[in-house]
Amino acid sequence: MRKILLLVTVFTFQFFYLQIVTLNKVVKTNENKDKFLYKIEDFSKSEFLGEILVSAYSNDDVEIFSDIYKKAKQIGANTFALKPIENVDGTIQKFNPSYYILNLYYTAADDIPKEENVVYLISASEKKQKININSKTIELQPRSFIKLELSGGEVMSVSTRKLLGSTVKLSAKEGQPALYLSLTDFKIRSNDSIYGGVNFKSGDITGLEKSFGMFLTTIYTGQKND
Repeated sequence: MRKILLLVTVFTFQFFYLQIVTLNKVVKTNENKDKFLYKIEDFSKSEFLGEILVSAYSNDDVEIFSDIYKKAKQIGANTFALKPIENVDGTIQKFNPSYYILNLYYTAADDIPKEENVVYLISASEKKQKININSKTIELQPRSFIKLELSGGEVMSVSTRKLLGSTVKLSAKEGQPALYLSLTDFKIRSNDSIYGGVNFKSGDITGLEKSFGMFLTTIYTGQKND
């Protein structure tokens, strides 16, 4: 009897979780072998394919993005944008991490904007987190990020301030793509090169694959560097 109850509980949990991320709409599909899934702001040159609905909260962002990525690739999407949700009076709702929609697109590689010499410091911790940027102490809120601009001739030092914490040195380079640095352990595997992959790891500072980093900066709150 206990085994039956356990199986029912496991099945119920799995069924519920699968309902968190759903391919809510499919207008058309596209055949492409692009491995990335990048965020775009301007989709005027993009082809709309469908949308994904995330309808419950989970703090396992790696698993959520893994599911989003797989469903996006089912219809050949390589880009996404957060869909604004309107209130009854026509105003735009504040982002709700328990209910949001991602529009899926196919965008030619040449039409995807490239962001260079910027760094996103991402904190997924459920607690406030203090870091040092050069000699300045900043407190990051849970599930937030800071965007830093790198300039030529300047070396920026980022430290997690822990007893055995990490420090990374950042500087601008010609053509250097945007960097996404996690200040929290996402418990991701080194071979998860698409959804949450590790570019590098220095103690408790981890370089995230661009697609996953863009997803996090979509569902997390931007915080000013002050």
